[in-house]
Amino acid sequence: MAATARGRRYSIVAILLHWASALCVLVLIGMGLVMTHAALAPMRQFELYQWHKSLGITALALTALRLAWRAAHPAPPLPAAMPRPERWAASSTHVLLYLLLVGLPLTGWAVVSLSPFNIPTVLFGALPWPHLPLAEVFSDPAWAEGVVKRVHAYGAWLLTAFLVLHVAAALRHHLILRDDTLRRMLPLPAAPSRSEPMGTTR
Repeated sequence: MAATARGRRYSIVAILLHWASALCVLVLIGMGLVMTHAALAPMRQFELYQWHKSLGITALALTALRLAWRAAHPAPPLPAAMPRPERWAASSTHVLLYLLLVGLPLTGWAVVSLSPFNIPTVLFGALPWPHLPLAEVFSDPAWAEGVVKRVHAYGAWLLTAFLVLHVAAALRHHLILRDDTLRRMLPLPAAPSRSEPMGTTR
């Protein structure tokens, strides 16, 4: 039973990377809303942008680590009773989330690199981070910056929508269906689900 329960759960490394990434993304979304909608003093807004850039690169690094770990350590199987359409929806949502987790930091990095202000990025006030050489690629960097900035903004709203969907689906499985879908990603000991009572083995 213990071995079976472990086989249904993500590894501790995957769990830690998942929750670190989730926390980072939630903070980034909150910071983005404050940066674009709150009336901040110029210096406070500058500091917030610097932290946003630092956390954005951190989110990109965490996503790269997650993808590398996932390639070497496949995810545990979904509950056997899950219908095929739900399996497809779960897989598609995960793919889209990963695409956004890679694409949003890259577009944010591109916006900074195309900015006419050419403000240096120093991660967490300690590590200088280079700009992408995009100003040399586009004949009109200001136009390109505007386009990428809109893509970044719309992508952030799309990511927020997918996160809400992701959380709602996980809570549905945990509170209504009572299976192990959410529990296998929690840093807690596995417990038998309603669909797999004590003594059940695969």
